[in-house]
Amino acid sequence: MMDSSPHKLYHVHGFDSRQCLEDYFSDKPDMAFGDDLLNFLIDNLSQVFTVGHINGDILVDLSLGSIIHHLYSASEFFKNIIVLKVNNRCIMELKRWVDERTGAFYWGHTSALLQQKEGNSGQFEDKEGKLRSTIQHVVKCDLEKENMTEPLVLPPADCVISALLLDVISKDQDDYIRYLRKFSKLLKPGGHLILFGGFGATYFTVGKDKFHAFAYDEDFIRKTVVGEGFIIDYCKIKERTAVSDLIDYKTVIIISAHKEK
Repeated sequence: MMDSSPHKLYHVHGFDSRQCLEDYFSDKPDMAFGDDLLNFLIDNLSQVFTVGHINGDILVDLSLGSIIHHLYSASEFFKNIIVLKVNNRCIMELKRWVDERTGAFYWGHTSALLQQKEGNSGQFEDKEGKLRSTIQHVVKCDLEKENMTEPLVLPPADCVISALLLDVISKDQDDYIRYLRKFSKLLKPGGHLILFGGFGATYFTVGKDKFHAFAYDEDFIRKTVVGEGFIIDYCKIKERTAVSDLIDYKTVIIISAHKEK
């Protein structure tokens, strides 16, 4: 069946990962998404890991673009982080930061924000260094393969986190459920799933390109997570405050759940 959407697909048509970071996650004065995509996620993830006692050896991250700010808290609770990416440009951008190479995107504003919230302002370099050392592997994946990292076989993860990726790779409800099922297969029994996304979005813009986004609501994501064998432990929703036509989401949500053994 051919895709009838007039917009490009994130994982099919190429994607400027650096432009995405500049538009949605930077410290530029005109960057409108600080409260929704930076503060909200950092605040809630810190609480999710601490209060939920989520920890272990391996966390697998499947998230949009080359973002890393959602992994600061994770690096305090997991020995190893394995990052999966569908796009070579995203891999190159992320590795540039991990390897501290010239021209890497500046994430100091987010690590400093977390340190400030924890009462340790001024130590953001320690936070970034911890995360760099915890990201053990950045791996190319194919979302359509049964084993997404073929020929590599990943060890079962204690936690899978996915920020905004399901929103942009899913064409419809069936797609969302299918991809979530694949993600959840990376978990060991009793493992934890953390999802971050936005309700009601139909597109997002990067540079001159407009990409597809899947519009869903709270009822759908709750039913889908439970339907895949998870028990929801935490859910927080925030109304949009960003004023921008780059993307048309209405609210953002974070859900943490554990897989029934």
